[in-house]
Amino acid sequence: MFFYLSKILWFFIQPVNLALFLLLAGLLAGWFGRRRLMGAGAASAFLILALSAWTSLGAMMLNPLEERFPKPALPQKVDGIVVLGGGFEGAINLARGGYELNSSGDRYVETAILARRFPMAKIVVTGGTGSLFSGSEGDADTAPRLFTALGIAPDRLILEDRSRNTYENAVFTKAMVTPRPGETWLLVTSAFHMPRAKALFDKAGFATVPWPVDYHTSGREGVSLFADDAVSSLQVTTIAMREWIGLVAYWLTGKIDSPFPGPA
Repeated sequence: MFFYLSKILWFFIQPVNLALFLLLAGLLAGWFGRRRLMGAGAASAFLILALSAWTSLGAMMLNPLEERFPKPALPQKVDGIVVLGGGFEGAINLARGGYELNSSGDRYVETAILARRFPMAKIVVTGGTGSLFSGSEGDADTAPRLFTALGIAPDRLILEDRSRNTYENAVFTKAMVTPRPGETWLLVTSAFHMPRAKALFDKAGFATVPWPVDYHTSGREGVSLFADDAVSSLQVTTIAMREWIGLVAYWLTGKIDSPFPGPA
C-alpha cells in the first residue's frame, strides 16, 4: 500500500504537475466566474514554475543531502558492492535490449570501476520495476548486459529484481545476501539519495560503507537567478522535493529513525 500511495501522491505534488493542476483549477474557477480563485491558481502555478526553473532553490535544497555523507577513504578490502537501481532507461532497454543509462547512470559507472579495483568482490544489483504500470525493464535485468560488456564475470553478480523502492531494496537485499560479521560492503547510490538509503540498510541490519556518486551540485550554490538552464534547474528542484518528501514519509511511517539521517 505504501508503494502505491507514494506513487500517486508524488504524481500530484511534483512541481510541473502541481503547477498544471493549479492552472487547471484556476481555469475552472474562471469558468464559474470566480475571478479571485482564477488569479490565485494562475499566480501559484507561475510561482512554482518560476522558483523551480529560474532560481537556485533546487540546488540549495539538494546540496545538504549530497553533503550529508562525504565519500570516505577506500577500504583495503571489499567483500561486496551493492548498487541501487535507478540508473537505466528501463522502457528503452526493454524495447531495444540495450543498456541505456539515465542521469543516475554514474551509479553503474562507479560500480564497474570498483569491481575492477576489487576483483574478488561480489556485486549486488538491487532494483526491479518501480513504476505503477508495466512497459519497463528493471535494473537487475539490464545490469548483466552492461557489466558483461565491460568484462565483469557473470558469476560475480547477485541480482535482486523484486524491489520497487528503497525500503524493499534494503530488506530484500539483506535477505538475499545475508552478510556475515566482519565483511565490508560498499553501498553505491546517488549522493542525494544516500541519507535515505544508508538509514534503510542500517535499519534492515545490513552494515554498509556509503559510497556516494552522481552529484548534481557543486557545493558553492547560493541564492541566485538563472544560474543554470531552466530544464536542468527544474530537474534538480524535482529531485530535491522528491527526496525530502521521501525522507519525511519514511520517518513518519517508522521505516527510518530520523528525517535527516547522517553518519553515526
